[in-house]
Amino acid sequence: MKDYRNAFLIVLIVAVLLAAGLGYVEWRSYGRTHAPAVDPQSTGANPAPPQGGEREETTPATPPEARLAPVQLSPQRLQTIGVKTGVVEDKPAFNKIRTVGNIDVDEQLLSYVQLRFAGWIQQVFANYTYQYIRKGQPLFTIYSPTLVTTEQEYLIAKQNKNLLAASTVPGVAAGAVSLLGAAAERLSQWQVPAREIARLESTGQVCDELEIDSPVSGFITERNALPRMYAQPETQLYTIANLSTVWIYANVFQNEIGQIRLGDPAIVTVDSYPGRTFNGRVDYIWPQIDPTTRTAKVRLIFPNPSLKLMPGMFVNVTLNIPLGRHLVIPVSGVFQTGTQNIVFVDHGGGYLEPRDVELGPRAGDEYIVLKGLKAGERIVTSANFLIDSESQLQAALGSFTPPPPGAGAAAAMNAAAAEATIEFTTSPSPPYKGPNTFRVKLTGPDGKPVTGAEVTVTFFMPAMPAMGMAAMRVMSKLADKRAGMYEGFGELKSGGTWQVTVVAKKAGQTIATKQLTVDAAGGM
Repeated sequence: MKDYRNAFLIVLIVAVLLAAGLGYVEWRSYGRTHAPAVDPQSTGANPAPPQGGEREETTPATPPEARLAPVQLSPQRLQTIGVKTGVVEDKPAFNKIRTVGNIDVDEQLLSYVQLRFAGWIQQVFANYTYQYIRKGQPLFTIYSPTLVTTEQEYLIAKQNKNLLAASTVPGVAAGAVSLLGAAAERLSQWQVPAREIARLESTGQVCDELEIDSPVSGFITERNALPRMYAQPETQLYTIANLSTVWIYANVFQNEIGQIRLGDPAIVTVDSYPGRTFNGRVDYIWPQIDPTTRTAKVRLIFPNPSLKLMPGMFVNVTLNIPLGRHLVIPVSGVFQTGTQNIVFVDHGGGYLEPRDVELGPRAGDEYIVLKGLKAGERIVTSANFLIDSESQLQAALGSFTPPPPGAGAAAAMNAAAAEATIEFTTSPSPPYKGPNTFRVKLTGPDGKPVTGAEVTVTFFMPAMPAMGMAAMRVMSKLADKRAGMYEGFGELKSGGTWQVTVVAKKAGQTIATKQLTVDAAGGM
């Protein structure tokens, strides 16, 4: 029993010693890993560790805007990437605002039919809504005891006037004339038609049913007149809309409403009439923005003599907004980086200069240019992204000296006078995200290998501000492996399309260059 106890104590002591040794080793490893870095140019003193055991955190700076440099491209290169150019023009600019709208009745052409006396409606001639009525066409007839009484008073007053016209009693003849005038004025104030007064004068008979005619031409949009209905003066019997002119309500976004002025021309198209357009103008702009849609209502007025535009129709609206005379360029000629508006000015001979411009409002398929360009200059209108990548690459290399305008022929001669040709390969092929091996074979004009050169390979990917990616650049200096072979290593930070530039120098002079595009495997 004592032997077992001694053996247990020995095993326990050995385990404690092993644990202490392992703890010491781990402590030393942690110290080497987390020790503060020593600046080789400093005095040698280590900086004090952060207080309280907190680690210092650094916030990555916002990547700066990529620098651009002029580029010189051969005619073959321009044709390969599909470069097209346009001219900076000084001309009247028009912006086209496209939206949708709905047709409504012109409220200024609405008419209401009401009576100025009470009575019972007898016959109804206009007896359904959206019936077209011409001015003067009968709507209904009405019997009014009040009207009958007034007509009887008119006839009595007329008779008394004739009887008392020769009276010698002062004021009698004048009073009879006054009573006749009062009865006639009452009929006039009730808007009894002139033909009814003429009939009353000629026949001397009271009319039991008075015919009421339409005061305007148009469509009946509301009808309340029914046979045997008692109508009061406040009863609105008919609503008649004249559709010879209509209103169209369109919604325009807040950022465009400032360009619109009263009287600006407008064009409307309707699916019901393919290929046909209707012309109108801006009549009123609502002084309020809808907080939900951030739009303002704009009222347009359109002539409608053929009655093709019907209330309730859904239409397509185009507003032609005159912006005055300005310098304009095609929209496709602007390369927007997010913080800059870049155009590439074509000086001829393949020499393209990047230029930062200040833009005004968009005018249809064009931009108004406020600063940065002059009338008559030519700019690139296609393949801007590829040229931007080329320009960033040249700026990153720092080895480009902008040739003067018209130096395309000289560049072609220099290319023809290269002292060596370059063959570039990678291992693996194609390269991938991570470490790769780059190989270059230099061959002279006589077919012999070129040795003793300084060869650099630069991989460049331009910035993509929309994706929050800064420009990436990987540069490798290759070692001379003899027999014209050069080899080096480089680590690509991302997959995707890289712009590759190979430069070979000998005795300080560039003997060969080559630019190509390489697609690397792997994710971004």
